[in-house]
Amino acid sequence: LAQEGSTMLRYALLALVAAAAVDAAVPMSNPVLRMRGGGKSFPKLPDSVKPGVVTGKALKDLLTAAKENGYAIPAVNCVTSSSVNQVLEAAAKYNSPVMIQFSNGGSQFMAGKSLPNPKETLDACVLGAVAGAHYVRNVAKAYGVPVVLHSDHCAKKLLPWFDGMLAADEEYYKKNGEPLFSSHMLDLSEEPLQENIDLCKKYMERMAKIDQLLEMELGITGGEEDGVNNEHVDNASMYSQPDEIWQVVKALSAVKNSMFTIAAAFGNVHGVYKAGNVVLRPEILGNAQAYVKDQLKSKEDKPVFFVFHGGSGSEKDKIELALKNGVIKMNIDTDIQWAAWDGIRKFEAKNHDYLQGQIGNPEGEDKPNKKFYDPRVWLRASEQSAVERLGEAFADLKAVDQLK
Repeated sequence: LAQEGSTMLRYALLALVAAAAVDAAVPMSNPVLRMRGGGKSFPKLPDSVKPGVVTGKALKDLLTAAKENGYAIPAVNCVTSSSVNQVLEAAAKYNSPVMIQFSNGGSQFMAGKSLPNPKETLDACVLGAVAGAHYVRNVAKAYGVPVVLHSDHCAKKLLPWFDGMLAADEEYYKKNGEPLFSSHMLDLSEEPLQENIDLCKKYMERMAKIDQLLEMELGITGGEEDGVNNEHVDNASMYSQPDEIWQVVKALSAVKNSMFTIAAAFGNVHGVYKAGNVVLRPEILGNAQAYVKDQLKSKEDKPVFFVFHGGSGSEKDKIELALKNGVIKMNIDTDIQWAAWDGIRKFEAKNHDYLQGQIGNPEGEDKPNKKFYDPRVWLRASEQSAVERLGEAFADLKAVDQLK
């Protein structure tokens, strides 16, 4: 039965890829280093950036605009269509570009936890990620905001998931001239440095052919997320060195048409923690920018696109310094998970006496309670709470009104 289920999943995956929503192709070109805005869709962004999922040149232009203007794009993990909707709603409400990303576990949840998911192929994870990506593509444009469609941490043991998504991207590219996902993340930070760089370069060569961006991780982000536990790692591995960052830049830049970002470690920790309990050192990113600039003999002060992982609970002054040092994306997950739950918690507390049975409440023992336990009601309360918390995160990242 497991083998039959696995075969069915593969057929379903092929069907999803073939049923892709078609957007205009965006050809790859040399990166534009100085964006002046004045675009047709968004005044502060170039013409290439339009509502909906952005890839290729449009993605590069969007990230360059963020780096030049000192803001980061919020990246939020999603596990259901409802969580996708709340992120898009927040982006539209606060006039901000946004990144929607799927983790390995989140992808499996998207497809359904009951589906077979053999470790050799991770079929359910692939299916869920691809299904989620198609959903985002089908609704994102309606919200009127640019969306980066991304997959989150992929450790070495999860490469079958990465390979499955990349196969779907290549199939989509053949039909539409752009990949299904804007970008993917490889997290090989637990492997030796050279192996990390070599594997990333191998995948970058494949991804560059379809105008896709690679996010790689250098150094280890502490804490625990999605089943990967780094709570007991050596403290030194939580701080990347400038020469390590330069080695990555040098290797990946050698790939024709490469686009990449680096999640360098500067004391980041996944999960929730009290502000001040973690020693963030975003000045490391500034030092690395200067070092890479010198190695490249570049005129650009911030040649590297950095990513900030473990952003929940971070001190605001540390976030601001990270932005100044070239961070163009920050992951926000734990805080939004709490906000989503908090919306439900408050809804239940307010309507407790109407949620103890299908019939009977303070208004009468024969009064129905359907309008209180209908999932659309309490899920909406969850969404609204998450949207409000996302607004705070967008403001911290200086992303509010960047589309105006």
